[in-house]
Amino acid sequence: MNSLPFPDVFSLRGEHALITGGGTGIGLAVAQAMHAAGARVTLIGRREPELAEAARTLGDRVSYVVHDITKFDAAPALIARLTREHGPVTCLVNNAGKHLKKPAIETTPAELQDVMGTHIFGAHALSQAVLPGMIERQHGSVIYMASMASLFGIPLVVAYAAAKSAMIGMIRTMATELSPHNVRVNAIAPGWIDTAMSRKAFAGDPNRKNKIISRTPMARLGDPEDVGWAAVYLSSPAAKFITGAVMPVDGGVSMGF
Repeated sequence: MNSLPFPDVFSLRGEHALITGGGTGIGLAVAQAMHAAGARVTLIGRREPELAEAARTLGDRVSYVVHDITKFDAAPALIARLTREHGPVTCLVNNAGKHLKKPAIETTPAELQDVMGTHIFGAHALSQAVLPGMIERQHGSVIYMASMASLFGIPLVVAYAAAKSAMIGMIRTMATELSPHNVRVNAIAPGWIDTAMSRKAFAGDPNRKNKIISRTPMARLGDPEDVGWAAVYLSSPAAKFITGAVMPVDGGVSMGF
C-alpha cells in the first residue's frame, strides 16, 4: 500500500480550485470546504457584491473575478490571468447554472439554448481552457454539478433536465479521453439541498417541500456542506482512482421507493 496517511489523503494543500457560481449557495459551500481542506480558491460569477462578501468571509488564499461564463471566447484569457496571478488551476468546479421552470410544450428553442449555454457550453469552454495545463502537468480534477434531473424525470424543467443530462455524457467522454493524462472528471448530483434558493421556492409552495421530504429516505433536506465535502473528496488524493463517476448527494432519493 503506497498512499498518504490520514488526514493528508483528503488534503487539497497546494491545489488551486476555480469555482463558478461560487458566491452563494452550493458554490459557496464548495468553496468553504475546499478552502478548509487547504486549497487556494478563486470564485467567479456575475454578481460582484456576493463574490466580494464570500471572499471576505473565507479570508486568506481566496480571490474572485467577475466573469460571465457564457462569454465563451473569454475563457482562455481568464485562465491565463488566474494562472499568472495565483498559479495554475488544478481543480475546476463547474457549478454555475441557470434554471427555467416551464412546460416542455411551451419552452422555446431560444430558452433551451440559453439554459444549455450556461450549463454545457460555458462549462465546456472553461474546461477546454484549463485542460491543456492539467494535461501538461499530468494532474487535475474537473467536477461538474449535475442534478436529480440528470437521473429521473422531473416535470416543468425540460431545458434544465436536458442540460444536466447532457452533462453526464460529457463527463464520461472527457474522463475516458483524459484518464491517460491523470486528469479526472466527475460529477456530483445534489438532491434537494437547504439553500436560500430552495427556501424561497418552498415558501410559496409548502406542499412541494412535504412531498420532497416524503420521497427522501433520510426524510430531510441536505446541507450545502454535504455537497462541499463531496467535492473535496473527489478532488483529493483519496479519490485518485475515481473518474467518470456521478455521485448522488441526495439522502437516498435517487434510489428510494
